[in-house]
Amino acid sequence: MDTRVVQAQQQGVYEQAAQMLRDGELVAFPTETVYGLGAVATDEQAVAKIFEAKGRPSDNPLIVHIGTTEQVEQFAQPTALAYRCMEAFWPGPLTLVMDVKENVLAQNVTAGLTTVGMRMPDHPVALALLKAAQAPIAAPSANRSGKPSPTRAQHVFDDLQNRIPLIIDGGRTGIGLESTVVDMTQTPPVILRPGGVTKEMLTRVIGEVKEAKLTDAKEVPRAPGMKYTHYAPEAPVYLIEENPQKIAQALAALADERVALVAPASCKIEAPIRISLGEDIAANLYDALRACDETDATLILVTATSTGGVGSAIMNRLEKAAGGRWYQTTV
Repeated sequence: MDTRVVQAQQQGVYEQAAQMLRDGELVAFPTETVYGLGAVATDEQAVAKIFEAKGRPSDNPLIVHIGTTEQVEQFAQPTALAYRCMEAFWPGPLTLVMDVKENVLAQNVTAGLTTVGMRMPDHPVALALLKAAQAPIAAPSANRSGKPSPTRAQHVFDDLQNRIPLIIDGGRTGIGLESTVVDMTQTPPVILRPGGVTKEMLTRVIGEVKEAKLTDAKEVPRAPGMKYTHYAPEAPVYLIEENPQKIAQALAALADERVALVAPASCKIEAPIRISLGEDIAANLYDALRACDETDATLILVTATSTGGVGSAIMNRLEKAAGGRWYQTTV
């Protein structure tokens, strides 16, 4: 199929996209985190097209996007703490995992789990599309499974051209990392995937919050991003401490490789290929990882960051991109 890219400000775009969704088609659209690939969450055949287009494992559950908090009770059974989170952080980059109501969503949305992750995005394009569609939209990131998530419409086109019919171009996304996912069915709640809403922010609103570990276990993951390698460019990625001496030693040891060094603006080390994360690492991370694929790099070194605040989300994505690999030096 031909993939069309339309500008969000184009007249009639939301009505057209909403009709396509109701007809069982896929539509890619921007959110404040990354671009999402949407299908009506009550349509099992439409949702199946998401997994096919992305090459996504069927045991990886999808997040359901809604346009108003009032819709939550149609599909899930929120707790008192969940309502507090909605009041504090919705619309915004927070997905709440709640007990799902029976027979209201397509089975492949939840990957057979008795829970569902839901969020209300904080982006005018996403909210306008949800309003026009008048339906819950299941939407993972709009990229081929395992690749860096898309923060621009061009990224979506590069990955999914001829696999989906429509991309709404709303410009570059703001946050650049997927939403925080919190399991509200546990006491205390558990962060399954860190994101723009940090543990510190959640703690101020609902008290104690725990953090889950990444898993490659056989069971179905309770949230996207907990299982399988994600966010990875073509060349192998290794993490390295942001230490000039260690980076210089690594580059010397890797003289036979075409090394791309991905590091923030504060890191002044030169490399055969140098890709800057700028000042806002979260917003620029996926752009930088995708930029590596436009080079002839055979190995990618990415500097680690602190795990405080949104740093936890950045390191979560980097650990997954690297498959847990760290470059070891003798320093």
